[in-house]
Amino acid sequence: MSEIYGDDFITITGDDGVSYELEHLDTIEYEGRLYMAFLPVSENEDEVYEMILFRVVEEDGEELLETIDDDNEAELVYAKFMEQLFAEDNDED
Repeated sequence: MSEIYGDDFITITGDDGVSYELEHLDTIEYEGRLYMAFLPVSENEDEVYEMILFRVVEEDGEELLETIDDDNEAELVYAKFMEQLFAEDNDED
């Protein structure tokens, strides 16, 4: 996958050649690895999308996004993002 960074949005091109625009929600470090959470950008505000998680890896000195193929790892990272999200919501009260 290739990515083009800008503000809080990136465009990724999947292995199928289709490009997707994603909004960056948050970045966390979990068990020594860096992870980023995104939501797909849509013109239709009524559509509901699930959070998309990527693992950040370094290759040739460049940070790249890698899909998380291990279901257990994805579930643990998702739980950590949600925990952080709800902690931030409680801090605002």
